[in-house]
Amino acid sequence: MKHTLPATFVLVLVFLFAQVVGLWVLSQDIQIFEPRPGVVEVVHQDTAIGPRPDIQGAGTFLYVVFGVLIGTILLLLLIRFRKVNIWRVWFFLAVWLTLGVALGVFFTATFALFVGFLLALWKIMRPNVVIHNLTEIFMYSGIAVLIVPLLNIFWTVMLLLAISLYDMFAVWKSKHMVKMATFQSEAKLFAGLSLDYLASVKEEPETKHAKAKVQGKRKHEIRNAVLGGGDIAFPLLFSGVVMEHLITSLNLSKSAAFFHALIISATASLALLCLLPVSYTHLRAHETVLDLVCR
Repeated sequence: MKHTLPATFVLVLVFLFAQVVGLWVLSQDIQIFEPRPGVVEVVHQDTAIGPRPDIQGAGTFLYVVFGVLIGTILLLLLIRFRKVNIWRVWFFLAVWLTLGVALGVFFTATFALFVGFLLALWKIMRPNVVIHNLTEIFMYSGIAVLIVPLLNIFWTVMLLLAISLYDMFAVWKSKHMVKMATFQSEAKLFAGLSLDYLASVKEEPETKHAKAKVQGKRKHEIRNAVLGGGDIAFPLLFSGVVMEHLITSLNLSKSAAFFHALIISATASLALLCLLPVSYTHLRAHETVLDLVCR
């Protein structure tokens, strides 16, 4: 669906914010270790939910790819049998654990998981545009903290290529990606960014006789602009792996590597802005970012 230009800009800005926050959280989890002069290693502490899987490179690639495929099959089964409550439990657990991982970078595991539990419960029971998107941002930070240490640049690029091929098949061929997005939106538990905004649309006359009376009149309706979680997580994984590579290969400091990696986030945001379809026919001068509303 095409969205107004202000809504598209806000969606891209929130995407960029998610990338910056994710890189910053990941940088805070990095501990630099120099075993001997000229050799720099990056060390990560265990996450709030325990140690990471004992895999690297190709193993991580297969781990993520099969995880996406299995998750897709399970979600399609839930859609087929309309098991919304099971999806709610699954979504709650995913939010809770990923928030716990992100917060665990700064707090003890017990406190991080407790706060993550409360935020996940709030997100499910009393959803609104602020809590939904704020928790989504830190969820992908948690995913980056969990997975980035298990990847290198080569296998991250392979992962991005594989996910791109999967997305093209899922959207253009099988179209099950659209079905999954629709199901999540209807359940009001969408895995990704979600923004409501006011858009003015031309009012269509019911009869030819009424055409002259309503010509030029416009009405307002609430629309929903969304961006899937994978579109946020995978660019963040890539920029996070590059940040770590800059530290270990070029001996850059954490802050220098962070700012260099932000170039990827900026270009990804620009690419997203160019790719998102924009509706100019529904855009009016008074429609600004302030037209974004909370349900």
